[in-house]
Amino acid sequence: MNEIVRGDIQSALAGTSLDPQDWNAFRALAHRMLGETIDSIANVRERAVWQPAPDSVRAQLKADVPRGAADLGDVYREFSDVIAPYATGNVHPGFMGWVHGGGTAVGMLAEMLAAGLNANLGGRDHMPIEVERQITAWMRELFGFPQDASGIFVTGTSMANLMAVLVARTNTLGTLARQHGIGNDGALLTAYTSKAAHGCIAKAMDIAGLGTDALRQIDVDAEHRIDIAALRAQIAVDREVGFRPFLVVASAGTVDIGAIDDLADLARLCREEGIWFHVDGAFGALAILSPELAPRLAGIELADSIALDFHKWGQVPYDAGFLMVRDGDKHRQAFAQPAAYLRREARGLAAGSHWPCDFGPDLSRGFRALKTWFTLKTFGTDRLGAMIARTCALAKYLETRILAEPRLELLAPVNLNIVCFRYRATDADEINREIVADIQESGIAVPSSTTIDGNLAIRAAVVNHRTDTMDIDALVAAVLDFGARRSGDGLIEIDAPPLAAQ
Repeated sequence: MNEIVRGDIQSALAGTSLDPQDWNAFRALAHRMLGETIDSIANVRERAVWQPAPDSVRAQLKADVPRGAADLGDVYREFSDVIAPYATGNVHPGFMGWVHGGGTAVGMLAEMLAAGLNANLGGRDHMPIEVERQITAWMRELFGFPQDASGIFVTGTSMANLMAVLVARTNTLGTLARQHGIGNDGALLTAYTSKAAHGCIAKAMDIAGLGTDALRQIDVDAEHRIDIAALRAQIAVDREVGFRPFLVVASAGTVDIGAIDDLADLARLCREEGIWFHVDGAFGALAILSPELAPRLAGIELADSIALDFHKWGQVPYDAGFLMVRDGDKHRQAFAQPAAYLRREARGLAAGSHWPCDFGPDLSRGFRALKTWFTLKTFGTDRLGAMIARTCALAKYLETRILAEPRLELLAPVNLNIVCFRYRATDADEINREIVADIQESGIAVPSSTTIDGNLAIRAAVVNHRTDTMDIDALVAAVLDFGARRSGDGLIEIDAPPLAAQ
């Protein structure tokens, strides 16, 4: 009877494994995929930075749900034809539109290895979690945090900033607020950041149940840093009328121009006022790796928490955000949640404590730490720091090009690696808006736009480690060419990449 049942089960399960039927054929195709991906990175300059996907291409991703199986080679061919040519383009050295890292071939291989392990880093006793803990220890050392500081990988700084708001909220209201809600006391909480801060701070206040009205956005000074005198005055006013200030979010590299708030003065103010001091260092915090730039972060070692992205200046493939909290116990109190299926044992796979799920909202977590570990181990902090300093030098080079060209105007100080400028024209906002789109669609480069003191600016963020002076020169030439076309001032001929016309 048992043999009959076993046979029926084996018959029913036949063909349901998702492993390849022919491992040799699979291996050959996998080697081809890897080789072609490496070629695409090695030869990145031969193609357009970005190109818009035609309607005919978009239509291919509107097919019905696939019910039957398909050959892996055919699926890869569709990827190669429909997806890869129309990606964001941040691997390309001409991509300067947003603060996106360029990734590395090393990080790509690490991501493949992580996928092969398919480890869940929510908890339990296995070495991938030790990799994440090692990176946390390295970050403690780099930022001068104490040994009991905690760290956790997340999708990005938007999530890390939200988690910091939640840690600060729990620190102020106590852990019972997690059970009973924020109540009347929570309705009185107020947080502070500058008008130049990233919009995810306001979103974090919204998601945390505190409301965006509870976020005071303070004016900035001539260097686009938060005005500390104005901040101090606003805190005093809020206390006077009965509000409860609980959080200050400083920027280490503002989204528009890369300004760094006076972190040391803000730390002192927060200590005096008994307010949680958080630093949004999405890309700027990794300036700590450069001896030349690190002094600009003076005071970051005094923060209660720091958010940063390894996938920006760290060049780790997306995504690899990180949150570090000075007091690991306070961090854990904001997220730890006992459950029978998460019981910690004295031995076996369920041993060990604390688990990563005690420090964040996710139980299912990928092995983001591995590609970061490979990047740090392979290149070392000295080389990464030199690369970061070089992107800032390239931004200064772009600044000199702008200042030497009468048709261009610099709109903000160049603090780190972000340059905001525009083409001089009668209808400057509209002309420069079109210039940005023209350049993007040409495939020559990818800048973006922002608004500086009410003026639309062309924004160039030099983040990619592959970017060189030739890419800066190509961007300037393109701005002058399309600016002349749009304003009717003449025409400068420039060469587009081979794929730009496709």
